[in-house]
Amino acid sequence: MKRTLIFAAAALALAACSKTPEPEATPVAVAPPVEHGFGPEISAEDFAQHVKVLSSDEFGGRAPGTPGEQMTADYLVAQFQRLGLQPGNGDSWFQDVPMVETTADESTSSAVIGVNGEARPLAFGTQMALGTRTAQPEVKVDASEMVFVGYGVNAPEAGWNDYAGLDVKGKTVVMLVNDPGYHAGSEELFGGKKMTYYGRWTYKYEEAARQGAAAALIIHDDSGAGYGWDVVKNSWSGAQYDLPASADPEPRLPMQGWITGEVATQLFADAGLDLEAMRAAANVPGFKAVPLGDATFSATLNSTIKESSSRNILAKLPGSERPDEAIVYTAHWDHLGDHGAAHGAEAAGEGEDHIYNGAIDNATGVAGVLEIAEAFTVQDPKPARSVVFLLVTLEESGLLGSKYYAANPVIPLKDTVAVVNLDAMSVVGPTKDFVVIGLGNSELDEVLRPIAEAQGRVLVEEDGVEKGFFFRSDHFSFAKFGVPALYAKGGIDHVEKGVDYGREIQANYGSVLYHKPADEFDPNWDLRGVVQDLMALYGVGRELAGNEAWPNYVEGNAFKAARDASRGEAAN
Repeated sequence: MKRTLIFAAAALALAACSKTPEPEATPVAVAPPVEHGFGPEISAEDFAQHVKVLSSDEFGGRAPGTPGEQMTADYLVAQFQRLGLQPGNGDSWFQDVPMVETTADESTSSAVIGVNGEARPLAFGTQMALGTRTAQPEVKVDASEMVFVGYGVNAPEAGWNDYAGLDVKGKTVVMLVNDPGYHAGSEELFGGKKMTYYGRWTYKYEEAARQGAAAALIIHDDSGAGYGWDVVKNSWSGAQYDLPASADPEPRLPMQGWITGEVATQLFADAGLDLEAMRAAANVPGFKAVPLGDATFSATLNSTIKESSSRNILAKLPGSERPDEAIVYTAHWDHLGDHGAAHGAEAAGEGEDHIYNGAIDNATGVAGVLEIAEAFTVQDPKPARSVVFLLVTLEESGLLGSKYYAANPVIPLKDTVAVVNLDAMSVVGPTKDFVVIGLGNSELDEVLRPIAEAQGRVLVEEDGVEKGFFFRSDHFSFAKFGVPALYAKGGIDHVEKGVDYGREIQANYGSVLYHKPADEFDPNWDLRGVVQDLMALYGVGRELAGNEAWPNYVEGNAFKAARDASRGEAAN
């Protein structure tokens, strides 16, 4: 039996549903009317409707702190109410996430490399990207000595320290993206081709801050980063969001950013060095940091600072027997917003699309969670454990919404059985392979495996393990605390058209759509594979919600110790 939703709720109407006050920074907005007949089964039609609405121009790219956030919240809470779910945070549908919004004024900001007595200005966007997490309206770095620190890694357990014997206080460190061993192709160094957490740019900035650097610049290359320069430019332009320092114990630099490979090549040449030779040297154990001649880095960042808050949106289906134990489904609702609104429409160019609709990334994941939630509501028997549906904010700003939830969970993480994350679902169509990002990390693989096999599919690791996808989505915030996390989606081996077809679709997403205005809803998507994926991921939750298992990370995994500690705490 179809259930019809006619949705035209205003923000003020929703505010009455929750005791959580609306953040002052969130403007009142009214979502466009939507009429669609939703059925209890997981279906391509219902999934497509959710994606179409959430990625519409009216939602303005769903940037936190904009009318698009309010419209997204309206829509999602109305969906949860339609399904008969309970508010997930006491009697509230929301968890407020404090945030600091920093918008650089590029017209009054500057960055210059001084070399051989010559000042060489760097252009924002085309040659470098620069930001600050200090929440200060003006940040300066003045004639800071520049030093190449290889990959910027300090890993005692691996006997590796790019900062050994080096004092970088007040200096600007320049480093490579990814891990030692990646460009050399050595399986004996770190994860070889497979990126470890030391390869993530977030780690590199944190370590540089621990070392006392004044600034850190990562040298971009498409291969090592896993994406082109346009992704860096788009992600680092406009308003940048962060948790306030009081809510985040991680160390922070005064200034951090990226430079293009071309800028780095010239910088190294001016210092009498060859970038490729230095890249090779940085892959050898015992590498010693190298000063970049007399090169200095000077920069002034003038920014507008605004403190406000965004919201995680969450609902709960209480367990019939063990309601204090939970399986959590996550997806991030935010995207990059309207860059025309941020910079002035004329800045984007007349007639140019400046709305980053984020259809695949990540209206698909949100739609998937809604479809899975609906399946749970009609399940018989009801799940013995609770199921939480957590739609988080600020993923595009560094997993901030999930990071905040993991530090302030509604259900303690020691009682969280597992997390299933949906992010940028595959629209390739039905495939023979089912990709598990981080395959082999946890026992959740063995919960998924028989479900996938029943669909005629085989589990495979992600294509492009060097890109560090396991560290780039919200499940990672839970993994760091030891909660087993599953991030899986359809593969590329299309059942009818083969691997080449699937690889072409995947490549098009990476080069044409990812973090670009072109990521829009397409009625021609083949959603048969999405339905398969959702059925399988629902099956994992159904299995765990109906038994008493406590899955763990596998022996030797970096996150197992945290899980063992939390379960030991639970036993006591």
